[in-house]
Amino acid sequence: MRPPGAQSGFSQLCNGCGACARACPEALIIRHEIRQEGPAGGSTPVVDFSKAACTFCGACAAACETGALRSEAVSDWPWRAVITDSCLSLNGISCRSCEDACAPRAIRFRLMTGGRAAPELDTAQCTGCGACAATCPAGAVAFERPAPVAEGSG
Repeated sequence: MRPPGAQSGFSQLCNGCGACARACPEALIIRHEIRQEGPAGGSTPVVDFSKAACTFCGACAAACETGALRSEAVSDWPWRAVITDSCLSLNGISCRSCEDACAPRAIRFRLMTGGRAAPELDTAQCTGCGACAATCPAGAVAFERPAPVAEGSG
């Protein structure tokens, strides 16, 4: 996942300078080594929710001098959380850490038989901030871009 505010031509615009990572107060933007064409060469900034959540403060975009990240696009973060089958609660181990960490209350648990509880995620409430991923002891939170809703389907 690219940092918030990433433009469609991010790979061509980013020069790999690391200013966005240094500016991030949550320290969740890291440099990821990849084979990539363009000015950034072999590294590109990515979001790593393993330790912290994004506050969408825009510091990363404000620090970007190439236009790869744009401050006005920070609020258009397209990613939403998905709970995977490795969720402890789905496997009979009591855990609600993701629900506790979710400020917009997008994650709730539905009780099931056998002492399990199924996490239910409301993608309309989810901001994709990563707070749930940062606290999940099983690494059971992934992120995806929801499919756009077709016009006329409501």
